Amino acid sequence: MDKEIGQKSIFSLLFKGISEGVLVVNEDQIIVQVNDSAEEMFGYENNELIGQHLNLLIPSHVHEKHDTYFKQFIEKGESRKMGIGRDLFGIKKNGNKFPVEAGLSPFQYDNYNFVLSLVTDITTRKENEKEINDLNQALEKKVSQRTNELKRTVDQLYDFNKELEQEIKKRKQAETKIKNSLKKERELNDLKTKFLSLVSHEFKTPLSGILSSATLIGKYQKEDQQANREKHLNTIKNKVHYLTNILNDFLSIERLESGKVNYKFEEFSLVGLVNEVVYSANINLKNGQEINYPKNLEDCILKQDKSVLELVLSNLLSNAIKYSNEDTTINFDIQQAGHMLFFEVKDQGIGIPQKDQKHIFERYFRAENALLNQGTGIGLNIAMVHLQNLGGDISFESKEGKGSIFKVKIPIQYE
Repeated sequence: MDKEIGQKSIFSLLFKGISEGVLVVNEDQIIVQVNDSAEEMFGYENNELIGQHLNLLIPSHVHEKHDTYFKQFIEKGESRKMGIGRDLFGIKKNGNKFPVEAGLSPFQYDNYNFVLSLVTDITTRKENEKEINDLNQALEKKVSQRTNELKRTVDQLYDFNKELEQEIKKRKQAETKIKNSLKKERELNDLKTKFLSLVSHEFKTPLSGILSSATLIGKYQKEDQQANREKHLNTIKNKVHYLTNILNDFLSIERLESGKVNYKFEEFSLVGLVNEVVYSANINLKNGQEINYPKNLEDCILKQDKSVLELVLSNLLSNAIKYSNEDTTINFDIQQAGHMLFFEVKDQGIGIPQKDQKHIFERYFRAENALLNQGTGIGLNIAMVHLQNLGGDISFESKEGKGSIFKVKIPIQYE
């Protein structure tokens, strides 16, 4: 009895001023001392817990586990906090459960084992934590809602921008189409104007010559005036031939533009083609002019549109004759290389001014130093389009006052 009184006196002095709940139990888990804070925390009167088993303050569903833990704790004899990583609860006298934190410290007194438990009621903290957690969840939910709303807004803006871009693109395309249409319309009007001017000039002069020659022929009725009649008859033939060529050029332009060109591919002799082209060109030679071409040309069989190739080569020879002076030589060269044929027409004529060379294949264009010569300005354009359609090409070199070299390449066999 004296020993118990002494224990109580010592424990009372130690626990009286501590604000946390303090419980002291023996190795049988019997409560031997408790301070006022613990009694108030668990709802018991003064000294009401003394002699009671510790399970009285612990939820019943953990009694078995707690007994095991307590025995292990006594054996190890180390201080530690209870429930690390787990929620601990105490049971009040009225049966209410509340959250607690507990720190355990084993000690010995008078050869007896005791455990001092420091218990803290963390109800307020848990409520605050719950409130903070609820607020955080509400905030996260609101942030998520706002984020989704913002994403929807961004998506709507993105869709709107895409629609706007498409609309702008369509308007630009429409604007470009209108501009191109206006440009083509202006070009067409310019071409019409040039065409009418060209037709007026190019047809008027030959027709006047034909009329004059036809009138003069009637005056040469005597037999000894046959030479004069022949002269005017040849003039009429040449003028008619010239007008026929112009009409053929205009017809070719119309067919090329409408896509109604039907090429007729046939096999024919290279030598035969060259002889026909040179023979036709000789009719138009000026005094003292001659065409120099290979007389012993190695023959081969072409598969092309003969009439088109003849048209192209005749045009080049005709231009060389027209823009060269009398007593000059026109060189007409032909070479074979692999599956390609190369034609070259070189003259000693007026040449093409440097500033006009970039336009030479444009329709109706005529170099400024050739405006006084007869011509439509469409022959080279027709030649270029035909050659490109047949897998070939045309190029040139020229120097004003020195002459020009026109080069044509075309496949021997059109594929």
